[in-house]
Amino acid sequence: MPPKDPLLGTLKVCILNLQTEEGTVTDVNPHLSSCCELLELILRKGLQQPVLGLVHRDYWQCFEQLLQHDNCGRLSAVSLAVEQTLACRKLLSAQGRGRYLLRLALRRRVLEGVIKHLLHTPKVLEWYNPAISLLMNEEFVEPFMSLLMVLSEMDFKLDMENCSFLDESWLLPVCYMYEAVPCRELGMVLRYLSGRVFVLKLLPGSQAQVDKCVHPGDIIDEINGISLRNACNGQAGVVISRLKGRPLSLRMLRWCVQEGGVYRPIIKLLRALREENPSLQLGPSPSSQQPTNQGQRPTPSQCLKEGRIVYIVQFLGKTNIGMNGGKEVLQHGIPLVLQQNQPSKQVHLDLKETHLICTEKSNMTELFQHHYPEISCVGRFGQPDYTVFAFCVADSPETTQSTGFCCVVLRASTVKECEEIVNRIATGFKHTEWFV
Repeated sequence: MPPKDPLLGTLKVCILNLQTEEGTVTDVNPHLSSCCELLELILRKGLQQPVLGLVHRDYWQCFEQLLQHDNCGRLSAVSLAVEQTLACRKLLSAQGRGRYLLRLALRRRVLEGVIKHLLHTPKVLEWYNPAISLLMNEEFVEPFMSLLMVLSEMDFKLDMENCSFLDESWLLPVCYMYEAVPCRELGMVLRYLSGRVFVLKLLPGSQAQVDKCVHPGDIIDEINGISLRNACNGQAGVVISRLKGRPLSLRMLRWCVQEGGVYRPIIKLLRALREENPSLQLGPSPSSQQPTNQGQRPTPSQCLKEGRIVYIVQFLGKTNIGMNGGKEVLQHGIPLVLQQNQPSKQVHLDLKETHLICTEKSNMTELFQHHYPEISCVGRFGQPDYTVFAFCVADSPETTQSTGFCCVVLRASTVKECEEIVNRIATGFKHTEWFV
């Protein structure tokens, strides 16, 4: 009977678990981090440290050295992966770079090829202890390569930008995008701790507070593609000042995981923040069962999308109302749409920072999107139950009439929700009109 290695046996089980999830493997797959950790353990097993011990050697250095010592002339995939890893400014350690490269190789389906290059490069293999390493044992290499071939045939769709915690952990935080209009300040109080930019609180009345997307305890990972990993005090403000007058796109990391618990790698940092700021109130977690502040907990007429509250409303129709787009036209524009008895649709109304998007709930087909400056007015219908609201927007070129204004009519679930939506669209006017 051939010898067995527990790491290979566990990896095989893990891959089988990955295969039970039909379709693409994403970052939310519960077996992904275990699979990556097993690959890491196999690559580290038997890896010897330099005699002088000045630098800790990890499997990342093995991949890096392939570019110098593998003379086969077919290193393009490996070279590209190594170069992309080196270019990532969110990675500070060999451990983080090695983990990033493993994820990248899975995503590009080249992991089997990378290990093949490693196996026929003696100058790198000599770093491994032949009595311990799986890579130096012919009886183990063959089943290992067979497992890698299976992985290379699977479809991995991984977010390579969500990598700021790979230096510390294989567990990834919940990542979401927050779009902000050009502004003088974000409306967030920040605290820089251990190279991370934490949100301490949101200023009352700021767009960040109104939008209910960013929460205290979350981390600003990057602004418009500029990484804030290992940021020094005030760096976020410097970046924003350089981007003055431009829309901002913030990549945020949630303080909690999707299931509701605290994201483990930042537990100590959050504890330190709490000691400094006893009044710190972390934002709501997705699965929290406790009542939260008014407006923060989704109701049956709401859902969460990338951390934002999205309204579930009825789209009742739209019609051209002529050349006048003032608020006074709503009271005859709304009845005009209702009289047409257009087929209603249940839709998601996503009120983002700079624009709103309406998508059909059943198939997620986008019906329309409008930036707030394109909307000339918004308001509620005074009858019969105050749940119908509408806004006017310049008529789109694809309609039969290419000039004038179009009245878009929707129905909210409650009077309160209708008022809230109208107020949020009006807030969008206030935060955008001054720079357009």
